[in-house]
Amino acid sequence: MNASVAIQVLPKVDTDELVCKIVDEVIEYIKSTGLSYHVGPFETTIEGEFEELMDIVKECQYIAIKSGCPSVMSYVKIHFKPEGGVLTIDQKVAKHYK
Repeated sequence: MNASVAIQVLPKVDTDELVCKIVDEVIEYIKSTGLSYHVGPFETTIEGEFEELMDIVKECQYIAIKSGCPSVMSYVKIHFKPEGGVLTIDQKVAKHYK
């Protein structure tokens, strides 16, 4: 694994219910990738290979649009280490859930 990303997708829609529906569809897509991920209240973190993660970030935008929003904003944090060895989600947060 040479990268991790955290993505916050913000659909530009009128109601909180619609925001949650669209974000849930994006999260379902992320789950379907089979990669390790962690859903938080503001963003979802995904671990994998850089190129695959960039494709996932791109697809998240299309899923939001296909789900009914005319516009979407996303905030993305990227940790990329070409030689591998980025800290895993578990290394970062597991100790806080025991």
